[in-house]
Amino acid sequence: MWLVEQVVSRRIILHVDMNSFYASVEMAYDPSLKGKPLAIAGNVEERKGIIVTCSYEARAKGVTATMPLWQARRLCPDLIIRKPNFERYRTASQAMFELLREYTHLVEPVSIDEGYMDLSNFEGSRPLEIAKLIQERLLDELLLPCSIGVAPNKFLAKMASNMKKPLGITILRKRDMPKTLWPLPVHEMHGVGGKTAEKLHTIGVHTIYDLAHANEVQVKKLLGVNGERLIQKANGVDNREVNPNAIYDFKSIGNSTTLAKNTTKENEIREVLKKLSHSVSVRLKRKEVLATKLLVTIRYGNLKTITRSKKLNNPIGEEKDLFHEATELFFSHWNDEPVRLLGITGQDLVEKDDAVKQLDLFSYEQDAKDEPILSIIDQINQKYGEQLLKKGVKGKGKETPTPGTSFSKDFFT
Repeated sequence: MWLVEQVVSRRIILHVDMNSFYASVEMAYDPSLKGKPLAIAGNVEERKGIIVTCSYEARAKGVTATMPLWQARRLCPDLIIRKPNFERYRTASQAMFELLREYTHLVEPVSIDEGYMDLSNFEGSRPLEIAKLIQERLLDELLLPCSIGVAPNKFLAKMASNMKKPLGITILRKRDMPKTLWPLPVHEMHGVGGKTAEKLHTIGVHTIYDLAHANEVQVKKLLGVNGERLIQKANGVDNREVNPNAIYDFKSIGNSTTLAKNTTKENEIREVLKKLSHSVSVRLKRKEVLATKLLVTIRYGNLKTITRSKKLNNPIGEEKDLFHEATELFFSHWNDEPVRLLGITGQDLVEKDDAVKQLDLFSYEQDAKDEPILSIIDQINQKYGEQLLKKGVKGKGKETPTPGTSFSKDFFT
């Protein structure tokens, strides 16, 4: 069903974003849930469970993602709660991307429920008609609603897909930016998180218009290289290609160090791993990427060297997260012999702008404590977080599997 390819200078990029994906999949599986307030949540049996996502019927009652279950039930007494079924979501996602690839091979998945399509090089391609057809087919064949952004680049397509939900289609051109995009608060811009927005506020940048017209030197001093990129995007400039092979890239950033002397002392080993985690974190941030896989290198005093790796449930880049994973990986495989060299490598890197943290329910609930809306959890449930964030595995105990998703690059292969 691919359209006839031709060489043209224009760019036509679609961003397909599934609406309330987990809840929509559950409704497709069980039609009796359709039209009802539905939420997917972890620890359904406990008051301290967290809403992962919810239907638009539930949102109309004030229920939102990251909200504790007790609060959601108070707002919506008839709320239906379902535990996540990740295999079901995985299957639905694969079917979704297979459908998109019927139109072009230039499809770039960026998470389980969203991806880019490049229709630039196809004769007679009518962006709006194609977007409508894709939306209708996803709804008719898979029973899954989506919103689609159509634009000349990935940034504008991403912004456009978020403008009309559910089941919206939005065309966003550069000439539309002064009226449509620039008046928006800067925190609503893709790539600008809460902390970045707070920093920008300190130099008088409150809207996307402000960022588009900001002093580049000042913003770059505040945010580094990413500041320059954000200014370009705020002006509608984004030259990134839709790369269907991006999910198969094998890039890595790592560091290793030879110890002054062989050691079997756990505190010394942890200190080295902490320093290595800091070094790798700094380099990941400098390149604005996150790791979806972690590798630990161990060289013993007899020069025997082993490497052990682990697919991560969520992309990471912070020192504390790298240290946590590396420590657990090391102590799961260390044979108690003297250690001579240690190394940590972040692998299967993804761009920070495009890295969507996957919904591993345990880490998701821990992270939700940082959200302002859930500050009450900090007061009621402080110990809960400490139990979830294990600092390491003592001795040589086996690694405990963490329930949840593994939707990184291996998801698509």
